[in-house]
Amino acid sequence: MRRSLACVAMAGIPDRAYNAACGLLASQLGISLAAARRKVDVKASQQGFRDTPAKLALAGQMLTEAQSSGTNNQELLTSLLEAVGNDENFMVED
Repeated sequence: MRRSLACVAMAGIPDRAYNAACGLLASQLGISLAAARRKVDVKASQQGFRDTPAKLALAGQMLTEAQSSGTNNQELLTSLLEAVGNDENFMVED
């Protein structure tokens, strides 16, 4: 049985401003752009937002909250990735 192309739904190309807002949020949180978009999309769906301008405003709000929290996620991630004590010279054999 052949499927017609009309029944296959494709994701739309996201708005450039929305990508930029999610990119700023990703930078602030120290996560990937995809993870930041997922966070915004999940929160938007919980609040019932479906249109891009509402999601854009939500991403801005989340960025403001992240900036005002005082937590520096980049420093936290860096400290978690640093080698400690005996682990500095640890090598895995190939």
